[in-house]
Amino acid sequence: MSLALKYRPTTLDEIIGQDALLGEGAPLRRLIEADTLPHIFLHGPPGSGKTTLARVIASTLKRPFYELNATSFKTEDLRKIFKTYTHALQKPLVFIDEVHRLSKNQQEMLLPFMENQTALIVGASTENPYYTMTAAMRSRAHLFQLNSIDEASMYQQLDKIAAAEGIEIEATARDYLVRSSSGDLRAMLNLLESAAVISAPVALESLKSIRSHAMQAGSSEAESHYDLASAMIKSIRGSDIDAGIYYLARLISGGEPPEFLARRLAILASEDIGNANPNALNLAASTLTIVKNIGYPEARIPLAQLVIYLASSPKSNSAYEAVNSAQKAIADGEIHPIPEQIKTDSKTYLYPHHYGGWVKQEYLKKTAHFYHSKGSGFEKNLDLWLAKIKEGTT
Repeated sequence: MSLALKYRPTTLDEIIGQDALLGEGAPLRRLIEADTLPHIFLHGPPGSGKTTLARVIASTLKRPFYELNATSFKTEDLRKIFKTYTHALQKPLVFIDEVHRLSKNQQEMLLPFMENQTALIVGASTENPYYTMTAAMRSRAHLFQLNSIDEASMYQQLDKIAAAEGIEIEATARDYLVRSSSGDLRAMLNLLESAAVISAPVALESLKSIRSHAMQAGSSEAESHYDLASAMIKSIRGSDIDAGIYYLARLISGGEPPEFLARRLAILASEDIGNANPNALNLAASTLTIVKNIGYPEARIPLAQLVIYLASSPKSNSAYEAVNSAQKAIADGEIHPIPEQIKTDSKTYLYPHHYGGWVKQEYLKKTAHFYHSKGSGFEKNLDLWLAKIKEGTT
């Protein structure tokens, strides 16, 4: 039996790293102990204990436990389970792993059974069910997020299991076991078990011969994808070059397409920098074209150049706020007729070039101020130019 299975928790108290949900008085624990748990969807990174928690819930509530996987899910198998317990006093707990892979039809098939409490449904996914499950499914269940297990808990569990198994671990190897596993307890124990066969005591070299690099959440799963991209954008918006480069590297290492990264950066160049540094959008557009043509691994270089440039640029979201303000006004019913002199066939239009570049005339029936300059970077020049244009001093 593998170490991960041998030391799998069997009670709520044995589950580590999830105190926010399962600590004394925590919400999920209280629902379980009161036997008032509704259908739930658990989501979190690999190795955070989703399957283990489902088993512990079934054991705590003394319910028959059935484990299914959405990748090989057969509706008929589920119907047989439900039929077996039609008149039973104790309803089973049906655990569906990879629940985000259920088709819309399969989700709809589950709805009446969830509604009638035919079984307690517990789903698990590495993706946030809020984005992957139908509204009807979500309305019949609670969503709970499990976090990666913190380093302190990982060290504690490693030391406990190593002592119980009589496995000696060198100090550097101990640190690598924890830090390279990125909060995935199962992955840590699997690595420990294999390395213990290669060397005694377990050495860093043995670990790296099996796992040469630290595990990464990457960005293949929806939650990681959105969180890492958000972290990169917010770091650049906050002018933190090193953080922006770090999250860019995480996204690249996770296999994120370079075109996606360039598109997100192009949006930032306009939304968060805008006319404070108009060249930012030009560089972003060039980077988008370049990475489409060269791909990885070289695409990482222009992407890094762009991140550094954007983080270093003065920031202004005045263009973003201006168009949002105008759209809101329209949505609120501010629909103003076009003044006659600027309509297509107007005979009264005043051509600004005939008046030295600017002439006063009505362009909007109601005075409105959607745009407010932040006076940041190049925007100062634009403000000055605009003032001089209207003064006729350009």
